[in-house]
Amino acid sequence: MANTIRIALAQLNLIVGDVPGNAERIAQVIKEARDSYKAQLVVFQELALCGYPPEDLLFHAGLRQRVASALEDLQHHATGIAALIGYPEYDGDRIFNAAALLADGAMQGNYRKWELPNYSVFDEARYFSPGQETLVADVNGVPVGITICEDVWEGKACAAAARDGARLIVTINGSPFEVAKQIQREKNLGERARETGVPLVYQNLVGGQDELVFDGGSCVVDAKGVIRFRAPAFEEGIYTVDFKADKTGVLKPETGNIAPLPGEDESTYTAIVTGVRDYVQKNGFHGVVLGLSGGVDSALCLAIAVDALGADAVQAVMMPYRYTSEMSLEDAEQQAGVLGVDYQIIPIEGMVESTRESLRELFGGLSDGTTEENIQSRCRGMLLMAISNKTQQIVLTTGNKSEMAVGYATLYGDMAGGFAPIKDCTKTFVYRLARYRNGISPVIPKRVIEREPTAELRPGQKDIDSLPPYDILDPILDALMIDDQSVDEIAGRGFDRGTVGQVLEMVRRNEYKRRQSPPCVRISGRAFGRDWRYPLTSGYGRSK
Repeated sequence: MANTIRIALAQLNLIVGDVPGNAERIAQVIKEARDSYKAQLVVFQELALCGYPPEDLLFHAGLRQRVASALEDLQHHATGIAALIGYPEYDGDRIFNAAALLADGAMQGNYRKWELPNYSVFDEARYFSPGQETLVADVNGVPVGITICEDVWEGKACAAAARDGARLIVTINGSPFEVAKQIQREKNLGERARETGVPLVYQNLVGGQDELVFDGGSCVVDAKGVIRFRAPAFEEGIYTVDFKADKTGVLKPETGNIAPLPGEDESTYTAIVTGVRDYVQKNGFHGVVLGLSGGVDSALCLAIAVDALGADAVQAVMMPYRYTSEMSLEDAEQQAGVLGVDYQIIPIEGMVESTRESLRELFGGLSDGTTEENIQSRCRGMLLMAISNKTQQIVLTTGNKSEMAVGYATLYGDMAGGFAPIKDCTKTFVYRLARYRNGISPVIPKRVIEREPTAELRPGQKDIDSLPPYDILDPILDALMIDDQSVDEIAGRGFDRGTVGQVLEMVRRNEYKRRQSPPCVRISGRAFGRDWRYPLTSGYGRSK
């Protein structure tokens, strides 16, 4: 066995479906890793060639053809260096989540992922067949075992690779962000290293893909499970790690830069900024437009948008009605000015009154209520969508997770738009993130954070008129969504049983709204979207 090997980790932000573009980027990085970084092996992410996750694109014949062509071409680039590239392998009617080891202008090895996750946001059993064989390849004289993502979480594939002689295990990943996920990853890697007695190289991608955000965190642990290298979170780059065998033949990674782990607020805020930036830019929008109300939700979304795209790509619109307070007008204008965005004021008094007049005969004899409040919201939604159509800017909705859970939002009103930055942030977390962002620079007026939440759709309205206080509502929602607990179990945590039942009933009956809401940045262990799949029509929980 050789005494040394240098591995380059290519932590990249690739685009799902853009096989030619991804292949071109991969080819460039192979050359750079060989010529500039002097690496013997460069490692790319899970399904790098087609982007991750490709979902039902995998079934399209055109993707299959493009993958085959690109993989053939990349073999000619892998000279003077080995390259490990994730790709979908087609074998008759079966598809495998695979990793190709290219070297000397040819494919030297191919590994098929053993463990196929089929939980949370993962649907791999829908697409892939499981692999059954190990791959331990000679790379610069070092026997390197290859695994893919879930294989390391389960451990069987790593153990098999070690039994087959691997002295180093490389795992390529498509592991999405959620709060504190990197800590879990590194704990798992340490367990695998100690079980097998060999060091592990963990490579992950960065960037946003629909509602998922990938935070990188590529790292290396030694045979004892100690972190010896960690790439910066959310940053693209090529990072090298050198390994040297000791007298007993055990490969030891030289300690490199160990980027600090960002805290929960910092990592979450960065994840949302990344998700907004990539959703807007990868889908070709010219920028974003959002309604700025003077409340904390829209204030946080405006800061996120500017941090993601720059002030020149953000338009804020205040749409006051007779119930909009002077405080809201002043605070919205102040924040827009501090952030330097295009700020417009479009009163909706005429629109609302015209709509009410059109409905007056039909609504004759009926008292005013929620319907009239929602007309205000829907007039605002129509204006924002008109601006979006005309300017090619996507509308960012500003609702939070607490509101989406219990339906405290207006369908075709404040829910109208293309992307929802904070839909996976509870109201209490919104306040945390607002304070965190102001700790970087004061962009959100202090009283926006301190004022009592209100939709300002009627005189004196407060959120607490319709909902439990958020410091009670949000932990109830977490118990339901994250822990799947029943009314009795949640009440057992010290909450009033009647309040718990009320909240769960509101969640149940508002599923139809959430199905029509825009995608969001997933930051929690369970977001409304691909890992929340409840029936629209359901009698569950209804009293008899």
